[in-house]
Amino acid sequence: MSINSVAVVADLGESYGNYTIGDDDALLGLVTASNIACGFHAGDPRVMDATVKACVERGIELGAHPGYPDLVGFGRRLIEASEEEIRTDVLYQIGALDAFARIHGGKISHVAPHGRMGSIAQTDAKHARAITDAIKAYDPSYIVICQNGLLADESRKRGLQVGYVFLADRGYGEDGMPVSRNTKGALLHDPEEIGRRVVQVVTEGTVRAVTGKVVPLGHDADVVLLHGDHPQVLENGTALRAALEKAGIKATGLQEVLAEKARLATV
Repeated sequence: MSINSVAVVADLGESYGNYTIGDDDALLGLVTASNIACGFHAGDPRVMDATVKACVERGIELGAHPGYPDLVGFGRRLIEASEEEIRTDVLYQIGALDAFARIHGGKISHVAPHGRMGSIAQTDAKHARAITDAIKAYDPSYIVICQNGLLADESRKRGLQVGYVFLADRGYGEDGMPVSRNTKGALLHDPEEIGRRVVQVVTEGTVRAVTGKVVPLGHDADVVLLHGDHPQVLENGTALRAALEKAGIKATGLQEVLAEKARLATV
């Protein structure tokens, strides 16, 4: 089965109060979908309101980006929380973003757990259950953006669609998973390399690991992600879109990608 399209998503709405993170206005011209911070790891009600409004106006898919209540650590530190705390924190954040989506005439299409919460949910059953329980209870039509692992497994158990993500600006290990941010090569700084890697992942299903070895990614690339706080995010996004266009790969919404994938699976 060959899918010749992919969704391009960026983490948006991560400014807070007097602090500005990223250039959302410029990024909106490069993405087809959004992961919008919901106020816990970043974002605030004013930023959420403006970000949702801008995405709806441009026809960009809305995604909730819930994380740990960790503004200081940007949601990238492990928080010792109970399963019930994780579930209700995720539910709270989805509901908050949905309020803004509704008043601006939009609808959330997916949920992408942020940072440490999202990464640990690939291997920790408590996190995977809590996150998917919250999504299933709130709206079972939401797509769960994740990688191979328990979060994908628990999503399917609950009848939730999964959109497999490739982190365009992060280094990968030989296991087909992103390496720790403390590892050499964890953050990529060459926009042209980022573009080439994305095309390789979409067309071949392989990625060059930080060791130099080409390995199978282990899952489809339904959506490719740009981190909004990357210092070169605009250059990376521009190069990525140019590489996709040159390769004849359509950048579109995640819902369209998964619909095409489902159609081809029945042929």
